[in-house]
Amino acid sequence: MQPMLAITWIELTGATLFGLAIVHTFSTRYFEHLAHTRPRHAGLWHLLGEVETVFGFWAFVLLVFMAAASGWGTASDYLDKSRFVEPMFVFVIMVISASKPILQLVSDAVRKLAVVVPFPAAVAYYFLALSVVPLFGSVVTEPAAMTLAALMLRDVIFSRQASNRLKYLTLGVLFVNVSIGGTLTNFAAPPILMVAAKWGWDTGAVFSMFGWRAIVAVAINALVLTLLFKDELANKARAEVQGAGARTPAAFVMINLAILAGIVATNHQPEMFIGLFLFFLGLAEAYKRHHNRLMLREGLMVAFFLAGLVVLGGQQQWWLQAVLSSLSETTLYYGATALTAITDNAALTYLGSLVSGVSDEFKYALVAGAVSGGGLTVIANAPNPAGFAILRNSFDEHSINPLGLFFAALPPTLVAVFCFRALPPAAMEMFDFQSWLQWFKSLDRVFLFLLILPFVVVIVALWSDLSRARKGRRASHAR
Repeated sequence: MQPMLAITWIELTGATLFGLAIVHTFSTRYFEHLAHTRPRHAGLWHLLGEVETVFGFWAFVLLVFMAAASGWGTASDYLDKSRFVEPMFVFVIMVISASKPILQLVSDAVRKLAVVVPFPAAVAYYFLALSVVPLFGSVVTEPAAMTLAALMLRDVIFSRQASNRLKYLTLGVLFVNVSIGGTLTNFAAPPILMVAAKWGWDTGAVFSMFGWRAIVAVAINALVLTLLFKDELANKARAEVQGAGARTPAAFVMINLAILAGIVATNHQPEMFIGLFLFFLGLAEAYKRHHNRLMLREGLMVAFFLAGLVVLGGQQQWWLQAVLSSLSETTLYYGATALTAITDNAALTYLGSLVSGVSDEFKYALVAGAVSGGGLTVIANAPNPAGFAILRNSFDEHSINPLGLFFAALPPTLVAVFCFRALPPAAMEMFDFQSWLQWFKSLDRVFLFLLILPFVVVIVALWSDLSRARKGRRASHAR
């Protein structure tokens, strides 16, 4: 265990305020209740009940304490040394991903994919929003996947008078699946991005360690929840986007998609992605008819939350790093899963990466635990506040109970724990492209032809049936 350095008053105050912020996070529903029962000070109670303001508020208290104790120069220097790239990126990616052109493109793709899923259209749309879209986060980053999935789920079920039980369980599965769904690549999930360069992890290494396990866990979580609520979903869900209006032209969609791709590619270069974002805002203003209201307020509130987490989290290194370095590999995995519930998982892996001379088992346990517990609370994973902001108005009193979220996210978290801890490495062989390629090369050509032929016949038959069904639907609509 690394020795714990001498603790300063500022570090002790930072840890205390961090604890108060966590307690405040779990108390926001109480303040929202006060806003409705005591209207005389409703504005104050609403402010204290906004989850997105919690960490920003307590970060402001920390800065005031720093300024009073050591002078404004100390507080200013601390802010200058803090990195606010992630809050800026989440704000930008949330606004663009929630725009009408991008949402139309993803919704159309999911709707076409739903045709091959053996559920009614709306139920299939729900299942894919909880499975394919979170996995898509490995390409467009987790904040973008969270924004898209939350908007789709809001329209398909949250705004359809669904039961509270279904809404909380859906939110829990969404948060967990987004947290683990970005682990197919080395740049999309914040906890992996923080350590990938230092530990030399490329996308192939990340997929072999985490990606295939994440696919299994995401599929299980989404499928089980869909089957459990199949009847309610069939009665209430609708596979359509609210307020879609006239469709956005394909050319304009492609321009916005190119801007999104540029922002994802430059996610650690704020000068670049902010410039692209300003260009996006200019286009949105020039072509208002192709946009709905941009989610600027919601995006700024989420960025404020994350910026507060950065300010407060910077004062937690003295105890977090000491705790992580003292744990064994198995204890570290479960410890990281639990600690993620009360601190940002990217900060957790970053602090763990500062421990020198660690084994590969230590690295795997730290990151796997961090992503496994990323759905337990709103502060556990950077994209969670985005989903929280989009969906909270669908709950009673426009507030999400943090304990309700915790218990709803617990079952899918246990599924993730099972997949990341219990699935044997030998199962990875089925995803090893090189092994499959060598096996195919070793086969006799005639045998290989006979092996592939039935699959070709089945694919052609399925394509024919789908084409016939599509033509039948078009004919019925024409009549």
